[in-house]
Order: sequence, then structure tokens, then C-alpha cells
Amino acid sequence: MKPPRSFRAMVHGLGLTLLVAGMMSGSLAIQPAGGGQTQPRKETTVTTVPAVRVQAVVLEPIAESFEAVGSVRSRTTTVLSSKVVSYAREVLVREGDRVKAGQPLILLDDRALAAQLRRVEAALAEAQSAADEVEKAIAAAEAARVAAAAHKQFADATLRRYRLMLEQEAVSPQEFDAVLAKQQAAQAELARAEAMIKALQAKKRQVLAKIAQARAEMANAQISLEYTTIRAPIDAVVLERKVEPGMLAAPGVPLLVIEDARAYRLEVYVPESLLGDITLGMRVTLSLEALGRTESVGTVAEIVPTADPTSRTVVVKVDLPSVAALRSGMYGKARFPKGERLAVLLPRSALVERGQLQSVYVVEEGQVARLRLVNTGKIYDDRVEILTGLQVGDKVIVAGVDRLVDGVAVEVIDR
Repeated sequence: MKPPRSFRAMVHGLGLTLLVAGMMSGSLAIQPAGGGQTQPRKETTVTTVPAVRVQAVVLEPIAESFEAVGSVRSRTTTVLSSKVVSYAREVLVREGDRVKAGQPLILLDDRALAAQLRRVEAALAEAQSAADEVEKAIAAAEAARVAAAAHKQFADATLRRYRLMLEQEAVSPQEFDAVLAKQQAAQAELARAEAMIKALQAKKRQVLAKIAQARAEMANAQISLEYTTIRAPIDAVVLERKVEPGMLAAPGVPLLVIEDARAYRLEVYVPESLLGDITLGMRVTLSLEALGRTESVGTVAEIVPTADPTSRTVVVKVDLPSVAALRSGMYGKARFPKGERLAVLLPRSALVERGQLQSVYVVEEGQVARLRLVNTGKIYDDRVEILTGLQVGDKVIVAGVDRLVDGVAVEVIDR
């Protein structure tokens, strides 16, 4: 028999009442012993103010300059060719080789010139032998002349005596004529001896002329033979090799192109309107991209007196310091001084770069950092020129900008 519906409802209500009471009882059981309620914990917030360093904006003088670009050239570039006509037998160098003055570079076929030298040497030896024979003949002729002179002297004395004796009729006319004939014969003999000496001396002069000619030909042959070895005239580096073994070498035909590897110049093109700012001996700041970003100093050595009518530029040659890595054709820049001007310069650490925009933080009233857009110009080592965006007296934050946002309060620790 089921209990009445009113009884079931009463039991269900009693169960809910006990459940709620139990929950309340458990809740009271975990309360603190004092019976008080739990208070929420209060968190303490500490605000940190960034410490920054600032620099006041001032105008300061900076050196004004202008740049010109150009190429490296050696002070001395030499095109080597042969001085004799011959075939190249051996080429001893290649492009890029460094050579010393006097070093053999090309060997030419020297057989024909060597044979010519031997012929000239033989002719010289023959002429010298002829000169020796002439000298001997002259010596013999001199001896004959001395004998003839003595014979004539005796004949002259005898003739004088016989002439006196003839006047005294101590001798006959026939005897006198015989003595006269002997005196005339002695005189003729002396004349022949003197004529022989003159002839031999003339022959000697001819032989000596042949000797001199043979010696000149021999010297020329020796020089021509030396020309078959083409040597470096200076310490240099080989730029171009235009000859190979077997090719014909002749005067005026380029064989090698070399340049002085010890002295280079930067030849730059300067607008003619700026030529008045350049003087010989002026010190110039140089930059060669092939040698890295390191700058060096050169001296203006030459200003070409004519301008290019097309580009309206003038070539200015600047002596470069000695650097082993220099080569002709390298690209370079030269910065020429041009007085001074006033500008605003800030450390590059002050710049805030976001994309294409550049800004700096300026400390305004209330020690608040404000981001301000600027336009920059040239860079001078670790400083950059500010063209627009700042005024003289502005306090620009130069350190600690990476920790800032626009409008944040800051503490200036150094000025």
C-alpha cells in the first residue's frame, strides 16, 4: 500500500532542509576560530621611472666638404715592345706577376743577331791585324828614311867639298858631276822614304777607321743581341700579356703592359665649378671600397689643366699611400674640404628607427619623454647630423632610448 502523496511531499521537503542545513554547517566549520570573516589581501604596486641621459641641442661648426669619384691609376704605366724584329722564343711572366727592375720577361730568337755579332768580331780582328802590319811597315819606312837622310847628308857634304875643289880646279868636271849625281840620288832616296811613310800613315788612318767602324758595329750587334732579352725597366706588376711564344715581335708592337706597383694615384673627376676650392698639396680624405671602410689621407699631386667639354669636369690626381692591395681600376672616393658651417649633431645612439622613419626622444616639461620625428643628414663617425625636427635648447635623450615609449616619465641622471 503506497503512502499518501502528501506524506511523500513532506519527506522530500525535509530532505532538502537537512541538505541545506548540512552545507551551512560545513561552511561554518571551516570558518576561523574567532568566527570573523576573511579579508582580501591588498597588493602593493611599485612604479619604476627610467633613468636617461640627455644632451642639449646646440649649433656647432663642422667641416664642409664635397666628394668626387674616380679610379686608381699607377703613376707610371709602361707598354713594352721589342726593339728588334724577331720571334718570341719564351714568355716568362703572366698577368698579375710582380717583377723587379732588370728581371727578364721575354726571350726572343737571337740566332741571327748572334751570327751577325760573330761576323763583326771577325771583321774587327782582321782590321786589327792589318793595323799591326801597317805599324810594322811604318817602322821599317822610318828606318829607311833615317838611312836616306844620313846618306843625303853625306852626299850634300861631299858635294860642297867638290864644288870648292872644282872652283880651285883640283878636280875635273867629270868627277864633280859624279858626286852631284850621287847627291841627287840620295835626295831622291830620302824623298821616296818620306813618301812611303806618308802613304803608310794614310793606310794606317784607313785601317784605324775600319777598326773604329768594326767596333761600332760590334757594339751595335751586342746591343741588338741584348735586345732579344726584354727586361722590366722598373719594379712593376704585369697588367696585360699580349704575346705568346712563336709570335713575331717588332718595334711598336705591344707585348706587355706593366705598371709601377709602388706608387698609385686616385684620379677623380671634379666639377669645374668646384675647381677653385682645390689646390696642389691639399690633404684629401680617401675611401676605397675594395679595401673596406677604412679611410686614409692623400695629397693632391696634379690638376689637369683642361676640362672635359662634355661632362664639364676636371681630372684631379691624388697621391695614395702605399698599400700592397692597390690595383689600377679600383673604384675610390675623395672628399675635399670646403670651409665650415653650423649644424646640429647628435650621437647615433639617440636615434630611434622604425621602418623608414627616424625619431628622437625629447624631454619636455614634467620630465616626460616625447617622440619627435627628425630628418637626418651626413654621418660623422659616431654622430649624425639632424636637419629638421629639433630646435636649439631641446633636451634630447641620448642613452637608454630602447626602454622608452612616447609620454613616459623619465629621470634625467646626466646632462
